[in-house]
Amino acid sequence: MVLDACGIGELPDADKYGDEGSATLQNTAATVGGLNLPILESFGLGNIDTIQGLDTVNDSRASFGKMAEKSAGKDSTSGHWEHFGVILEKPFPTYPDGFPESLIKKFSEQSGYKVVGNEPASGTEIIVRLGQTHLDTQALIVYTSADSVFQIAAHESIVPPDELYRICGIARNLLTGEHNVGRVIARPFEGRPDGFVRTPRRKDFSALPASPFVNQKLVEANIPVIAIGKIYEIMAGLGISEKITASGNDDCMDKTIAALDSYSSGLIMTNLVDFDMLWGHRNDYKSFANGLEIFDAQLENLIGKLKDRDLLIITADHGCDPTTPSTDHSREYVPLLVYRPGMPKGINLGIRESFADTGKTIADIFKIDYPFPGKSFLGEIQ
Repeated sequence: MVLDACGIGELPDADKYGDEGSATLQNTAATVGGLNLPILESFGLGNIDTIQGLDTVNDSRASFGKMAEKSAGKDSTSGHWEHFGVILEKPFPTYPDGFPESLIKKFSEQSGYKVVGNEPASGTEIIVRLGQTHLDTQALIVYTSADSVFQIAAHESIVPPDELYRICGIARNLLTGEHNVGRVIARPFEGRPDGFVRTPRRKDFSALPASPFVNQKLVEANIPVIAIGKIYEIMAGLGISEKITASGNDDCMDKTIAALDSYSSGLIMTNLVDFDMLWGHRNDYKSFANGLEIFDAQLENLIGKLKDRDLLIITADHGCDPTTPSTDHSREYVPLLVYRPGMPKGINLGIRESFADTGKTIADIFKIDYPFPGKSFLGEIQ
């Protein structure tokens, strides 16, 4: 379970990314006067670092630690990929000044649409600013951010979602080589100029990895892999037995709990996107804190479904500190909480050198013999 953007303190190289002082969970807690997370506290979240409102516990129910990202970058793609065994030595390209005009020209010619924007921008702000122009001209709104993304926004009455997905496929095929961005993202919206809103029909088109994911090897071994939420798109659809569409944290949690009833074995991969998309990028620390408390309450229902041989891993993919001036991702450690009913209590997993330890552990559990990077922690929690 990936709590999207829930970092737990700056990495040693955070200064290279302009992220000194970022600490998503700690700063959010301090800004709202403390968090009330009784389940996560009992798991040992407060043992990893000082988080206002959470005590340290001697015999935590879960094993605990934090993980450093070895890949270059701080985006969702590199974070998820590393968790599942692919470490990027070179970051995906970013475009602080917008995309080259030659690239935009090719995209316009192949898609059949003109383009407006072509700049780094907030997704909600740019549709307010350029939405009327889009309606008047039918030109696509193209924009990026500090992340490696090529985003295309269009009103559903002008460009229906299926047409927008086709257009994104054209962009994905163009964005190769030096322009191999991590994701092309369809951003449909609706409404009137005085109230444009993005719809839940977003779709991501990810780059392809150079080496296999752990979950691909599971599928090859006929082990079910279920992807809930945006995991399927981030993993470029690779190594997935079943894709379960879900929108928002609550829906993802409900469908994760339901999946525990439907599957007796295999791997369930869930991403809780609201921390990132709705709150982190909008610097909405109050909603971020409230979302953490809601997740904590829902966690009790989830762990009540776990059998003795089930293992729950809770982590994140990067930070997105909602208390800093930046609205972008932050280069942070991520928490690691590992739980199964009846496991030994209070095990400190320390500081892991790579997110890849997650995938290596999963491969170890399912006895997958492949030279994935990382160090399994399975032996430490048994």
